[in-house]
Amino acid sequence: MNVASLTTAPLARLRGVRHHYGKTLALDGLDLALPAGQVLALLGPNGAGKSTAISLLLGLQRADAGTAELFGLPPQSLEARRRTGVMLQSAAVPDTLKVRELIDLTRAYYPQPRSVADLVALAGLDGLMARRYGQLSGGQQRRVQFAMAVCGRPELLFLDEPTTGLDIDARQTLWKAIRELRTQGCAVLLTTHYLEEAEALADRVVVVNHGRLVAEGTVAQIRAHVAQRRIRCISALPAERVHAWPGVQFVQRDGARLEIVAESAETVVRRLLAEDAALSDLEVQRAGLADAFLALTRDAADQEAA
Repeated sequence: MNVASLTTAPLARLRGVRHHYGKTLALDGLDLALPAGQVLALLGPNGAGKSTAISLLLGLQRADAGTAELFGLPPQSLEARRRTGVMLQSAAVPDTLKVRELIDLTRAYYPQPRSVADLVALAGLDGLMARRYGQLSGGQQRRVQFAMAVCGRPELLFLDEPTTGLDIDARQTLWKAIRELRTQGCAVLLTTHYLEEAEALADRVVVVNHGRLVAEGTVAQIRAHVAQRRIRCISALPAERVHAWPGVQFVQRDGARLEIVAESAETVVRRLLAEDAALSDLEVQRAGLADAFLALTRDAADQEAA
């Protein structure tokens, strides 16, 4: 993480934002701040308020209460928009234009755009420039949309589910580009359903549910909300027997392999070794971001129901 960036004014900020759709409360006093040189992953289940938060920051809607700012300015201001790049889940891009035409048209909006060669390398557009946008696959279109979003050398970049439809190689190319932009000082607000993507890229994670902030911090801090460990091994011990041990929350057998979720690994591992002398391939992992995300959003839903 760029520690120095935390001492500067945020490039994007929501303060005490509330927003309704009719009688439905989409955001309930949400605070959010994104400084330069940081990747912030905004996570939450469907309907949590992520898209509404982005819509307010982009000036596409106005909050019922609270404030939204880009670079200390109203999001609708032309100055703020010129310093911002956007890649949303849906994009109205003319199908009949060739990729090169789209890139040239987008570059023309900016006084000092990125070079075409730079955009081709960043977004992985080799072999696509002469093809019409409408003839591209969904993943290829996402790569073109990313190139268009970074044409103007944005200081702040919004990426809403950017790697949906991409294959593994294309996803790795985009991840590399996002890391490169961050080292150049660009702030990135990322929403994604791929939690391994947030784990790989984010300096900070914000989890929202029912329009409220549930947790925020580094990936390690979010993981720390869940103390459980995952234990994998090859063992002949019956899963039902292991499940009855103190501290064991879940056991699943896949052929010869056991997968165990436990509050503490040490006690369970000692007992596994004591009761199965032939045990092998022992592996212990701490809770991942996905485990923490599920636990946090489940807890928030339980509190809401109560």
